[in-house]
Amino acid sequence: MIDLKEIRSKSSPDIEKMLEDLVQEQFKLKLQASTGQLSNTSQFRNVKKDIARLRTILKEKIND
Repeated sequence: MIDLKEIRSKSSPDIEKMLEDLVQEQFKLKLQASTGQLSNTSQFRNVKKDIARLRTILKEKIND
């Protein structure tokens, strides 16, 4: 899980980079799930929620 205070202190480009990394990780987890290699299925849900958190913080920064 992501530390929100730490994320809010970062700049928008840094948050966008973290978002890109999480989207890539989500894609890899989808592939592992489809091939039956994913043993911990809660990882996928956690990554999905972290992506939503980052997008929310990014929108807050843009609107400020």
